[in-house]
Amino acid sequence: MIFSYYPGCTLKTKAKDLDKYARMSAQALGITLEELPAWQCCGAVYPLAKDEIATKLSSVRALMSAKEQGNDLITLCSACHNVIKQVNNDMQSDKDIAGKINNYLNPDVEYHGETNVIHYLEMLRDKVGFDVLAQKVVHPLTGRKIAAYYGCMLLRPASVMQMDNPENPVIMENFIRAIGGDPVIYPYRNECCGGYVTLEDNALVGKNSVKVLASAEDNGAEMIVTACPLCLYNLGKNNAEHKVPVIYFTELLAEALGIKGEGDKENADV
Repeated sequence: MIFSYYPGCTLKTKAKDLDKYARMSAQALGITLEELPAWQCCGAVYPLAKDEIATKLSSVRALMSAKEQGNDLITLCSACHNVIKQVNNDMQSDKDIAGKINNYLNPDVEYHGETNVIHYLEMLRDKVGFDVLAQKVVHPLTGRKIAAYYGCMLLRPASVMQMDNPENPVIMENFIRAIGGDPVIYPYRNECCGGYVTLEDNALVGKNSVKVLASAEDNGAEMIVTACPLCLYNLGKNNAEHKVPVIYFTELLAEALGIKGEGDKENADV
């Protein structure tokens, strides 16, 4: 299976492990990720102003590039996925926005949201299949108590993201089961860590993040996995008291597939 792939800025800088282990695992599963040529930052935050067009252009360019390649578009970063999926929905459902963007970009063929945008987790669930993934596991994470942290951007708005039930999601828990671990269900798994508020109010983000960490730990979690670089940053920054390891879900995937050591060796060589 071949997919177009949008890594996003953070996966090239602070979240290299999210990207690296995703690529390694995809290869082990027989998946080809074709990184989009000359992609640009998605903007990191979906603009809520109806007349805001400029900050959506880079996402539309990525969507158009995937359409030209004839592939579904895979994303990894929760923020990138949220922005690109919502912009694609605008191009499908808002004639005013779509018209203005097409007029500005002036493509040979107008774009109206034809690209199918899926998250890497959805690829594992819907394209590979968690049952097939389980058969590929070399080092099952038997007995490991693992808490999934969704945050807010991966699932909401539910009408657009359409990944899972935003109030009672199961996709990451089913992923954990597929690689042999024991998922920990806890109340704050889909609550916001504070997100970009960290730039203005560290105390508020600290309060939110500690609630997540304490909730996971109190329910028996040995570690937390996430798909969001900003969530990992905020939880890690405020983890002094609880010391629950927070890692990307792709790292656990690589471990279960028996290829994590190759990535660790790569880190050692850098």
